[in-house]
Amino acid sequence: MIAQSAVDKLGTSLRGGVLCAGQAGYDAARTVHNRSIDRRPAIIARCAGAADVAACVRFGREHDLLVSVRGGGHSIAGKGVCDDGLMIDLSGMKGVHVDPARRTVRAEPGLTIGEFDRETQAFGLATTMGVISKTGIAGLTLGGGLGWLLGKHGLACDNLISADVVTADGRLLTTSATENDDLFWGVRGGGGNFGVVTSLEYRLHELGPVMAGAVLYPAKKAKEVVRFYREFTSACPDELTLQTGRMTTPDGVAVMAVAGLYCGSPAQGEKEFKPLRTFGPPVADMFGVIGYVQMQSLFDDAFPPGRDNYWKANFIRGLSDDAIETFAECSQTTPSVYTSGPWLEHFHGAAARVKATDTAFAHRQHPYNFSIFSSWVDPAEAEKNLRWTRECWDMMRPFMAEAAYVNYLEDEADPLARAAYGPNHGRLAALKHKYDPTNFFRMNHNIKPSRAA
Repeated sequence: MIAQSAVDKLGTSLRGGVLCAGQAGYDAARTVHNRSIDRRPAIIARCAGAADVAACVRFGREHDLLVSVRGGGHSIAGKGVCDDGLMIDLSGMKGVHVDPARRTVRAEPGLTIGEFDRETQAFGLATTMGVISKTGIAGLTLGGGLGWLLGKHGLACDNLISADVVTADGRLLTTSATENDDLFWGVRGGGGNFGVVTSLEYRLHELGPVMAGAVLYPAKKAKEVVRFYREFTSACPDELTLQTGRMTTPDGVAVMAVAGLYCGSPAQGEKEFKPLRTFGPPVADMFGVIGYVQMQSLFDDAFPPGRDNYWKANFIRGLSDDAIETFAECSQTTPSVYTSGPWLEHFHGAAARVKATDTAFAHRQHPYNFSIFSSWVDPAEAEKNLRWTRECWDMMRPFMAEAAYVNYLEDEADPLARAAYGPNHGRLAALKHKYDPTNFFRMNHNIKPSRAA
């Protein structure tokens, strides 16, 4: 139990204030994207800046509290909210400054992808930033950051220039290639294990209207679509990034979608996408020359907040004929009209040319990230959705590498945490020991501190 006087003192010391159970706004603040997560922090600290964050960290240590850190609240495992502890809420920290001359942007961790892209695109600039506009930029970047521009410009973490971090002892450190460079290495793929990021600086790239969108084929053609996808992605240029998977249209039709973006000239993009758009023929063709911000919200309606979600994800070694057969089998039925089903994200180009040890994100050599996205609205459907997801997962397991994408992980504990950090786990554990030896920051896909590198 925490004395009310201590809570009141914390609240008056913060520009953003605090919330406790029963107060107006408490339930909204503790609610995250995945409805399956229903946790009740003892205190929610609404941070307005780095000084607030540092004060919260010191308070958490003084009172021996479990601490969680919420940015966009999009973590499928709900790591941003804890039971009975202190939730450090960064969602109000939305400052952003674009420097068009230097092609950089300084952004605060409460920004969502959509908010970030809106500001950078005002100057005709962008960087890799996921594919769902409601996702928070900080958690996405700390876990790696796959997105439509990865082939040409690398991951979100590859475009990080510097970050300000409040560490477990309450210090505010600036990290970059020349300042606290070991910590800079760790935050680029190590998740929230090393502290609370209060500011992120990114490299930006010129980007105007793009040739992008999606083409839909009947779900029963999953095998043919994925075979075509395998051949098409085997030789695509860096400028072109593709995803494919099973989904249900708003009018209830099961389809195989192939979505993509070409970040070169729209005219060349039209030529690059022609084979994809004429294979079939398609049920629907939604490709066109559109703004990047519009493309970034393409999948928003398929992943709205307020539904129960259960995801599983892992990189696969490739798309063998057997893998395609199995993927197609999983695509034929889903337990809910809201379940997107099995999905593939192509990993290539600039993102794949970074050495595994150059950043904490190690999984550069695997060509596809495989995911299963289950979603439902009726709580009575939970068991069948969980069972179906796990069965499909087990069917695809023989084709998987020892490599998981941490941003898609459920609360799977240490075995998959190791898979998420791969060959860099030992170095990350030693870094954790240096910056967080008591594992104060453990509401994450955790790396336990260890002296041995």
